[in-house]
Amino acid sequence: MKRIWLVAIGVVLLMAVVFLAGCGSQSSGSSSAVSQQGIWVSGTGKVYAVPDIAELTLGVEAQAVSVAEAQTKATEAMNDVIKALKDSGVAEKDIQTQYFSINEVTKWDANKNESIVTAYRATNTVVVKVREVKKAGAIIDAVVVAGGDYTRINGINFTVEDPNIYYAQAREKAITYVKAKAEQMAALTNVKLGKVTYISENSYMPSGNYYNGRLEAAAPAMDTTPVSVGQLEITTTVQIAYAISE
Repeated sequence: MKRIWLVAIGVVLLMAVVFLAGCGSQSSGSSSAVSQQGIWVSGTGKVYAVPDIAELTLGVEAQAVSVAEAQTKATEAMNDVIKALKDSGVAEKDIQTQYFSINEVTKWDANKNESIVTAYRATNTVVVKVREVKKAGAIIDAVVVAGGDYTRINGINFTVEDPNIYYAQAREKAITYVKAKAEQMAALTNVKLGKVTYISENSYMPSGNYYNGRLEAAAPAMDTTPVSVGQLEITTTVQIAYAISE
């Protein structure tokens, strides 16, 4: 008799645990459903802008048997490069040092089973903001002439001075699209749109890279280095939630 009662108690406890677990999961699901009520719509607006600024990453690199000699060569070459930049109309405020280093140049000695220092390399890199993008090619040529074989041209990036104007245009397009999409969804499902309960935005403007890598500068050709400005695609994605009215 005692054994039968124990089995009965065990069944009752198991049913109670299952009931509580079910209540807990139902409550969680109900909370999630409430937070996602309404019509959620997302859309992207795009506009195109012609870049009005070119950012050049360039500098010099010199190698010598001593640190002092490598630094002297790099300093003299960099002074010539900066002078060429200023002579080309680049303001001093638009020239910013990005990187400077002096490193050992080594080679492996198999006989000694160790690395041996053979020279020292000094590198000085700046980022230059060119506000007249049409002059970017001519400025590159001037830098190559000034820095000679020490010149390194690492990349060029295009951007706009004030992207907020374009973000506003893209945002307007995105919201107009989202609103029309929500109204269509409401009409197709026989419901009415209520007030807006949620808005989020994510904007993006990719950089326009003409070249991004390491380029050993050579003597400039007779013609100016060609630089194509192209266009930048500026996008804004918005997500809006509308309540469903009675």
